[in-house]
Amino acid sequence: MNKSRKLKLNKNYMPIPTSVGDEIYPNGIFNFNISKILEQITAGKLEAETELIKVTEWFKTHNRGSVNEDHLPKVDITRPILQVEIRPGVFEIIDGNHRLKKACRDDVEFVSSYKLKGEQLVAYFADMRGYKSFVEYWNSKL
Repeated sequence: MNKSRKLKLNKNYMPIPTSVGDEIYPNGIFNFNISKILEQITAGKLEAETELIKVTEWFKTHNRGSVNEDHLPKVDITRPILQVEIRPGVFEIIDGNHRLKKACRDDVEFVSSYKLKGEQLVAYFADMRGYKSFVEYWNSKL
């Protein structure tokens, strides 16, 4: 077990306030506030690693899933995708699946992304239940 990455449950944890119109990414019990994450990155208050994703390589190892076909023509593939570490060493896209799909269809080789570690993600839970479950889940995977 990598004890240096073990998360400690904060009994005083407060979920990030959610405003009307905020985009929330539901991943099972984990509800991440994408709007607040992106606001904090843009404002320079949250330091995210940047990474170019090789589109064809990404699709070799990840589920393609379904997307809203009506939305694809309006998608701006120049906006960075958001990847987060859902479990140690495993990153999932929580914002930008349509961009990635469009990039694939348009034969775009790379798309830019922001990448957050699991420890950084803790502050962006929309509810207490998800936060507690994430800490337990994360620690069980170390």
